[in-house]
Amino acid sequence: MSSVFSRSSNATAPALALAACLLSGVGPVLAAEPAPAFELPTREASVQLEALRGKVVLVDFWASWCGPCRESFPWMNAMYRKYHDQGLEIVAINVDADTRDAEVFLQNNPAGFTVAFDPSGTTPELFGVMGMPSSYLVNRRGGIKSEHVGFRIAEKEEYERQIRELLNE
Repeated sequence: MSSVFSRSSNATAPALALAACLLSGVGPVLAAEPAPAFELPTREASVQLEALRGKVVLVDFWASWCGPCRESFPWMNAMYRKYHDQGLEIVAINVDADTRDAEVFLQNNPAGFTVAFDPSGTTPELFGVMGMPSSYLVNRRGGIKSEHVGFRIAEKEEYERQIRELLNE
């Protein structure tokens, strides 16, 4: 089964790790790559990824000119309302060089979750962002469990399933 979020380009490695665990009688433990640390300004103060340790965090990179970003905001609002009490945090990082462009976008696409600003583009570089929007699911221990470039409405049920899975870990 392929995942819409995927960190590994080598499909053989997880299968070999699972086989080794089964042969040894030990359950599989899949390591997550540590998420890059960041501290960014928000509308009210700042957000620091390390301060969210213990929660599942959807880190989403977006830009005001991005069409799929407009589609993702209502979905992120719905996920935040539905799962925030279970430990989901959403940090949507805007990468526009001029934050005024982001503010206009947010007037038309309100966010009920944390919005941060990185006009220098440092944080997307740390995450290796390849397109807009790009999302990273970070587990409660601070590891990136999955990533996705783009937003497809047809795949939102799979996105939600992966959030639920991390919340239940």
